[in-house]
Amino acid sequence: MRAVKSLCLLLLLLAVNVTFLLAQDKPLREPDVVFVPTPQEVVDEMLKVAKVGKSDVLYDLGCGDGRTVISAAKLGARATGVDINPVRIKESEENAARQGMTGKVKFVLADLFEYNFNDATVVTLYLLPSLNVKLRPKLLKLKPGTRIVSHDFDMGEWKPEQTIDLDGHTVYMWTVPAKPPVFSDN
Repeated sequence: MRAVKSLCLLLLLLAVNVTFLLAQDKPLREPDVVFVPTPQEVVDEMLKVAKVGKSDVLYDLGCGDGRTVISAAKLGARATGVDINPVRIKESEENAARQGMTGKVKFVLADLFEYNFNDATVVTLYLLPSLNVKLRPKLLKLKPGTRIVSHDFDMGEWKPEQTIDLDGHTVYMWTVPAKPPVFSDN
């Protein structure tokens, strides 16, 4: 009887260890938003307002199907898309291949709150307002002059320099200041 109990305990511990190891291969958390594609005309306006060009390093946080990254790369920017959803990364890579942009863009499966995009000169996003505010401290640590462009959602107390209304969509643009402001909603 004692041997059976020991064997059961050993099997239980083994199952717990296997479960723990398998869990390590999963993303740290589920996506924060449901994917809704940004219309191409909004993408074009976002890149226009940020004045994206050949000298830019652009990161699209929550890159979805990759259209912003691909469009930025077509303007000559070094462009990277970051998304926590492997389905979106695969779709982005397929869209890049269809448009002949493989090797000219990069897509990374990562948590945007933990990913290092400190070399950015432009950051684009289409996230919920609460996520924008949560991300704001990290954005404000970027190099002064870095442009931040958001589709439809603002940054709480950080007021945009430009707001553009476009057929039911809003594009917001900020520039990272030399001295970051202090906000009460952090």
